[in-house]
Parts: sequence; structure tokens; C-alpha cells
Amino acid sequence: MRYLALGDSYTIGEGVTDEERWPMQLVTRLRADGIAIDEPRIVATTGWTTDELSAAMDDAHLVPPYDLVSLLIGVNNQYRGRGVDQYQGEFQRLLERAIALAGARHERVVVLSIPDWGVTDFGRQSGRDVGQVAHELDLYNAAACDLCATREVAWVDITPLSRAWPQQVTADGLHPSGEQYGLWAAQAAPVVRAALNS
Repeated sequence: MRYLALGDSYTIGEGVTDEERWPMQLVTRLRADGIAIDEPRIVATTGWTTDELSAAMDDAHLVPPYDLVSLLIGVNNQYRGRGVDQYQGEFQRLLERAIALAGARHERVVVLSIPDWGVTDFGRQSGRDVGQVAHELDLYNAAACDLCATREVAWVDITPLSRAWPQQVTADGLHPSGEQYGLWAAQAAPVVRAALNS
């Protein structure tokens, strides 16, 4: 099975080894369950916003259909102060592209929520109102979740995990550690197994 992972620093795994990235940990879990799946093709770079991911996808020479497509994007939109309405429109277009890349099989697309960077050491020391950060991310995630429900795309809410374990970060005090990514992979795995068996 072919797997395409779309995103930003959270998908490329800023500050962790390749094996610690959450898509790689997900693949490890699936293989342990007897699912024959290739290593993920990752289209993600630290700092990307929704529009930057879309532009990169244009240049990535993607070859659909993929058996699984994951999408996790939006934190940099919020960090740069972009409104939720703009995010909603751009996310919707990315979601439609993800479905198309999965061969028009909406059940083979899985979206992860945006984690809360405000709870990290970096967030607390950033001078930003971390309560406002949390509020804005909740609005972003609600908009994305609603769109996923409309298109019958699986939604995996990992935001509570980021808030429960704010110390699970890399040396930069911001990006998740391999341990945190492991929690995400564990939460996503049963959803993905169900998707691949559909």
C-alpha cells in the first residue's frame, strides 16, 4: 500500500529522527498488525502554511492514487495571524486534493488536528497570549473538523495529547518529541486500520 503524508514541521518531524516522525511510527504500527504498507512519501516542510503546502504539492510530481493520505496543516497560518475564514477556504481545497489523491476514496484520507504550541516552553516564553493561541487553534480545528465531517473524512483529535504532555518536546522547546509523536501514531492507528479495511 502507498501512503502520502502532507503537512508541515509536525509531519516532517522537526528535531527528531526519521523513525520518530509520527507517519513513520504509524507505518511501524500498521506493519506490526500485518498490514503491508510502504514507507510514507512525505510532502512537508517546517514553516509551511496551507497555501505553501498546496504550491509544493503542485511541484511534487505526485502519482495517485495513494492507498492512504494523511493531512495535518494550519499551525503556521495561526502563528502568522491569518484568519480562520482564510484557513477554512484553503483547508477545504487541500482536503479535496487529498481525496482526489486517494483515488476519490474519502475513506482513505485521515486528518489530524493541529496541536497547541502555546503550552510548550517556547509558547510560554514567546510573549504571546497563550489563552488566545489556544482559542484560535480551537477555532481552526473546529472549522477543519466540520469540513471533514461534511466529506466523511476521518478526524483524529491529537490536540488534547499536546496539551496533556507539554514537556514532550525537542531541544527547541517547541516541536514534539518522538514520544509525543508516538502518542499521535497510537491514536491514529485504529482509525487508519479501519480506513484501510474499508
